[in-house]
Amino acid sequence: MSFVRRLYDEEQNHTEPHLLPAFNAKTAIGEQGPCELEPSSSISPFSFTQPIEVNNVLMQNIRPSLSLFPSLDELGNRVLFDYYINQVCPRTVHSPQSQSPFASVILPYCVSASPTVLRAIQALAACHWSQYDSQYSNISLQLKSQVLNDFRKRINIDPGSLVAEDPEVLVIVMFLCLFDIVDNCDKQWIVHLQGAKDIIRLRRRQQRLLTETSESMPQDPVSSFTELFFAFQDVMGRTACAKADLFGSSYWHEDDTTINLWMGCSPALVSIIFSVMDLSRSRRLMVSDEDQVTFNIRAATLSNRLQTLRQEIHTDEKEDQTIHRIAELKRLTAVVYLNCALYGGQPAEDVIKSYVRRILKEVVELLALESACHVIWPLFVAAVELDPLDIELWADPETGSVTDGRRLVLELLTRMAKNSVSSVSRTRAVIEQVWKSRDFSLSQSSKPKQSSITVLNDWERYVVPVSDALSLV
Repeated sequence: MSFVRRLYDEEQNHTEPHLLPAFNAKTAIGEQGPCELEPSSSISPFSFTQPIEVNNVLMQNIRPSLSLFPSLDELGNRVLFDYYINQVCPRTVHSPQSQSPFASVILPYCVSASPTVLRAIQALAACHWSQYDSQYSNISLQLKSQVLNDFRKRINIDPGSLVAEDPEVLVIVMFLCLFDIVDNCDKQWIVHLQGAKDIIRLRRRQQRLLTETSESMPQDPVSSFTELFFAFQDVMGRTACAKADLFGSSYWHEDDTTINLWMGCSPALVSIIFSVMDLSRSRRLMVSDEDQVTFNIRAATLSNRLQTLRQEIHTDEKEDQTIHRIAELKRLTAVVYLNCALYGGQPAEDVIKSYVRRILKEVVELLALESACHVIWPLFVAAVELDPLDIELWADPETGSVTDGRRLVLELLTRMAKNSVSSVSRTRAVIEQVWKSRDFSLSQSSKPKQSSITVLNDWERYVVPVSDALSLV
């Protein structure tokens, strides 16, 4: 528990220097700023972008809802809670047919949660809003500081709250983590990821002690979702930086092919991605002939699993083809990642170029359907493995206009930034750094592809060095 305390003492020190004196809501938002939503309102009043509709069934339960959160009257800034419902939650799902767990799971829990949880939600909302309107930046930092203060006091006064059955601590850490991801992917989000890992470990140890003399109870939906959030962030981010995982493989069952609507793919696919990441990290340590045979067998097994994977969706409603397309897009992306991370695939190779084109075409079509969420990883992988000499991806059969690869990626990132809770700006910065490195290498004499598994491959040479603490969810 002392480790968790230290993490959040450091986080508090990191945040406080940026804060301004106590703010006045009218001054910060402006006398003529956005007014609060009426409970009967059906759309958002925020004008910076087109409003995103929330699932109608869900909103029937939430719209009259604000009276269910009496703590908001004491906290103030009710408009930020409205913003979370109307603008943040819809940006965390794949399509209008999907319900966001940030609404369907988290909001019902907030009815009985402490004011700190609601303040954490407001902080996230203000942080996201500040990406479009800088006047909310100070509010977001102030709210985050208050959340950290409350959290630190809670840990110091009642250390047992870390292992309590109530998942409130994990919910708070999740929102702090998401705050720093939205805030230009500040590296502090890894601090929250590390804290969450230790809190979950402590909770599970406590639960094992309690269940030795009682019947095991199923995990509540809030705990299940928060743990999934951390574990998924861990896997997808570390595909880029190639660092050791924090949460392990226990969350991903290789025989579970059912698409998780929030992740946009199945646990089976994440299991393969995790194994590729793990094998890639140990690749250059395999120096003997026996090691290389073992590596080849494991790599071939993963490749076969990936090629034969069929992901499914089980729902009472009409099958959502968008979800299927996103899951298949992520499978295709995993093929590129496997080839680059394990077999040393390079952008100039025909097989890589073919997959990159397929991925980019699918991203274009999905964004045309306003399904921007959760395609950040496919776009990232396709972008960093884009051939620097491939300035003509395809030509329009009617107009003859040529699509330039890099220009297309930048246009897609710009469109995605409007409908995403991902850190698109940081992702773009990493992609551009990879492009610069590739352009520089073009001036050097070309070298034959290395066949040994003990040397740096293309992914390790260009992507890993610039991708530390990058969130790709």
